[in-house]
Amino acid sequence: MIAVVVAAATAHENAVGITLLEKVADDTGAVKKALVDQSFTNAVVAHGEKVGIEVEAEERDPAQTGFVPQAKRWIVELVRDYEYQLRTAESRVYWAMTAMIPRRPTGVAAPTWRTA
Repeated sequence: MIAVVVAAATAHENAVGITLLEKVADDTGAVKKALVDQSFTNAVVAHGEKVGIEVEAEERDPAQTGFVPQAKRWIVELVRDYEYQLRTAESRVYWAMTAMIPRRPTGVAAPTWRTA
């Protein structure tokens, strides 16, 4: 995980996208490309260029109707959280990832302290 941005539901996703690109650019120089869905505007693409990250929008085939998962769109998942403080919600994401990442190389699905 590179960065986490938590925002209120009323925040426009373009503002959140710009904030996330800024945070990623500040924290690491390794990210060169970001994939976003077609709802992001040119402001996000322009900001990506400004911070050195190419932003590519995953376009939906206009011939498709209804819900059709896009190949690269669902790599990042948005969730609901009912915390009162944004910092608390952000810390819980880091906490969950800290518990999950060490298990990935071993293939262990459950924490070792859990017996069932």
